This record gives sequence, C-alpha cells and structure tokens, in this order.
Amino acid sequence: MSAVSSPKIDIAVIGAGAMGSGIAQVAATAGHRVMLHDTRAGAAERAIEGIRSTLRRLVDKDRLGAQEFERIMSQFVAASALDELSGCGLVIEAIVEDLKTKQELFAKLESIVDASAILATNTSSISVTAIGAGLQRPEKLVGMHFFNPAPLMPLVEVVSGVATSPAVAEQIYALSLAWRKKPVHARSTPGFIVNRVARPYYAEGMRLAQEGAAGYATIDAVMREAGSFRMGPFELMDMIGHDVNYAVTRSVFDAFYGDPRFAPSLLQYELVQAGFFGRKSGRGFYDYREGAQHATPDDEPPTAVPTSAIVWTAGATGAALAKRLEAHGVAFEARVGEGPSQAIAAIGEAQLFVTDGRTASSLAEKVQRKDCVVIDLMLAPEDAGRVAVARALQCSDAGWDSILGLLQAAGFIVSRLSDTPGLAVMRTVAMLANEANDAVHQQVCSPEDVDIAMRSGVAYPKGPLEWAQVIGTHRVLEVLDNLFEFYREPRYRASPRLRQSRFQADTRSP
Repeated sequence: MSAVSSPKIDIAVIGAGAMGSGIAQVAATAGHRVMLHDTRAGAAERAIEGIRSTLRRLVDKDRLGAQEFERIMSQFVAASALDELSGCGLVIEAIVEDLKTKQELFAKLESIVDASAILATNTSSISVTAIGAGLQRPEKLVGMHFFNPAPLMPLVEVVSGVATSPAVAEQIYALSLAWRKKPVHARSTPGFIVNRVARPYYAEGMRLAQEGAAGYATIDAVMREAGSFRMGPFELMDMIGHDVNYAVTRSVFDAFYGDPRFAPSLLQYELVQAGFFGRKSGRGFYDYREGAQHATPDDEPPTAVPTSAIVWTAGATGAALAKRLEAHGVAFEARVGEGPSQAIAAIGEAQLFVTDGRTASSLAEKVQRKDCVVIDLMLAPEDAGRVAVARALQCSDAGWDSILGLLQAAGFIVSRLSDTPGLAVMRTVAMLANEANDAVHQQVCSPEDVDIAMRSGVAYPKGPLEWAQVIGTHRVLEVLDNLFEFYREPRYRASPRLRQSRFQADTRSP
C-alpha cells in the first residue's frame, strides 16, 4: 500500500504563513497528524495558535463542535527541525516562490523522509519539472496547488512535471478528494490552469480602460451585474494586490517567451511603480484612504419610453428583452425568428444588435443603416440588472435615445461604452474561452478540468468552455476573428481547437 493511500498518514507542512497554515488546518481537519515547520523561530507555534483562534470562533458560532475542535487541535505538532519530519508520508512545501530555495529544500527532504514518501509543492507559478530536476527521486515530486484561503477554497491543482509518476499524481488527486476538495489534473506549464486561463479577465478590463471605453467602476459594474462575475477586474486586482497580480502576469508572459496574449498592462505597471498595490496600500485603481470619494459607475440618464418597437425572439437576448418588456407593461411587437442582419430589436430606423466583436460603426456600415446600437453579452439576460451598450459614430441622437429608452423600459440600468469592439463581457468571455481551449489543445488539462478549475478556483459563474457552448462556439470564434481584424494583433488569434469546433453542433445563440 502506498504512503499516501495508507489511512491517516502523518503530513508535514513546511512554511507557516497564511497558505501553509491553511493547508495544515485542512489536513488536520481530515484526521491527519500534522507536523508544521518554519525556519522562523516561533512561527509554527504562532500559526497553530492562529488556527486555534480561527476554529474557536467557529465553535462560538456553533459551526464546529467542542469535541471536534479538541480533536483537530490535538493533531498539530510544531517541528523545530526538518529531521523531525522523517516519519511523514507526505510533505507539502508552502514557502517563498523562489526556484533555488525550493530545490534546496526538497534536496534536503529526500535524505530525511522514507523513499516511499511523496513530496508536494504548493507553487503557483514555478515549473514543477524545474523544482524536481536535481532530485534523486523526481518521480515522487508533484504540484499540490491550493488556493487562498485553503480551508475555504475547494480547488486543488494537481500538477505533474515531466518526471512525476502518474501514480503519484493519482494518489494526490485521491487524497484531495478525501479532504473534500475539488482536484484537477494539470501538466506543468506556465500558470498551470487557473493563473493561465484567468489572465484575459484582467487584461481585457485594463485594455478597455486604457482605451477609454469606460471608467473602472463602470467596467466593474458591467462585469458583475451583466456578466455575473463575483467581482469586476479592477476591484479584484485591488484585492489581490497589484504587486502580486503583476508579478504573476509577468511570470506567465516571460515563461511563454513573450507571447503577446499574456502581455502585462502599462496601467498596472504604473500602479506597481507608484507603490499603489490596492487595498493593502490604500490606493490602487480605487482610493481606499479615509475620506476618499467612492467611485460609482456611469449610468445613462432616464430616457422616454418609445411608442413602438419590434423585438425578434430567436436568440436568448431578444427573447429575454421581450419577456422583460412584457413584464413591465411596455407595448411592443414580438416577432419569431431573427431580425434583418440578426438585429434583435428595431424602433423606426434604429436597430439593436448583440455584439459580434465588431464596432457598432463597422456594423452600421455593413448593414447600411446609420442608427445602429450594439448590446453586450449577459449571463442571464432575463435577470440582469445592468447592460453595456455602444452606439455607432454615425448614430443619430434620436436613434440612440429610442434604443436607450427601450432598454430602460425593460428594467435595465444602461452603461454606455465608447464604440469599442466586443464591448466588455463578450470580449472577456470570448478571450477566457479561447485561452481555455488553447490549454486543452496543448494538453495541459482536460475540458472538464478547465471548467472545474475556473468555477472552483476563481468562482467564475460558468466554466469558459461551458459558457462558450451556451453562447455558441461559432459566435465566440466570430467575436475573436473580428477583434483580430480590428486590432491586427496576435493577442486575439483564435485557438486551433476553437476553430475546429465550428464543425460541431452548437447549443444556442445569444
């Protein structure tokens, strides 16, 4: 029987910071004796006391029984030296993100623990292959990447380096399941799954802001209230810390040999240079200092309800618009099927389209109708509180006002973006889906695992591949191709896997 599959093996956790303490708490809660070690004098003891305080609060709130509290706390041992870890069947490293330091630690551990013991690194960005390169038993080294806070976040990326034994990866996967986590398998490539696939969420938001599409608060509100993301990109980066987020982006960019798709943003670079790291420093994209004015999204002022409108109900957005107008008692003519040039609504000469990645001005030129407005993607258009729209440069004020009034009459708060291709939610989701497809195409992970990772690791409302199926992979590809045509940058090149998917049946269109 292997070391990890043996019942309740002893676990060692090296590094008593926030992540190491969290991992130790998870292991002890699962019934393992946990040896916690840190090179800083007294750090392991302080971490154990910190866990005691955390769990005591759960007891006080009747969320943890007193006996269970005592059982968990009895599992911890503060180890003052590495030699004390000799009997552990699994050693999890959660120390500083430095390759040489990790290599030196694991080299020492190999001479201390049994040959059957598994060595795991919690690295979020360093190659597991590189960490294990100098080991005598590199097949025993595996990535076990938890997300902070480890006791609450369900995802564990089980990362295999070139030399990692498949059996070892499977043992860690099974152990993670036993710890009530949601493990996924990943190959050791830059960013693994989450830190790679999530890059466009930050990058597209910053590009929109840099190009003047809208302010930070407006983009954040659109991503939350239309896209159903838990946090917008700017408030999320402020919470993570720009020093951390920029470093991860730069690490992935460098590891992919400068691939433009992962290029860092000058906006964030300037914040890092200024020491504006976000919440922890008091300033980031937003100002958190006492007395600072709270940033609010720009909402379009109320506009008169149009007296007549046509709504085509073939797609999800058109059908939801019709349902909302009906619920608000607004008179309109509903038509089954698609409107001319796939319009979803019309009022006189003005027409409304779901964005396909082109600017509204380009679309107006194509359909030969100057009063064109494009509407952004919504995760749940029947329930969304806000929507982003853009008007063509050719659009008349009267045409714009009629479409704006129709959307407001349907109960939407409307945020106007400049005439930018793909708007906010659509271009971001398309880029997330593209990166997820490329990760699968390059055999980093399975399609199922990339969706699990993004839902469980960063709380996306849908997995990127799942969302692409809902939108229609043909539409995602169309958006990306139109973005590429507009910018002429390899950043927007479509994944070969996504391009091949056009030969498969889609579910529905937006």
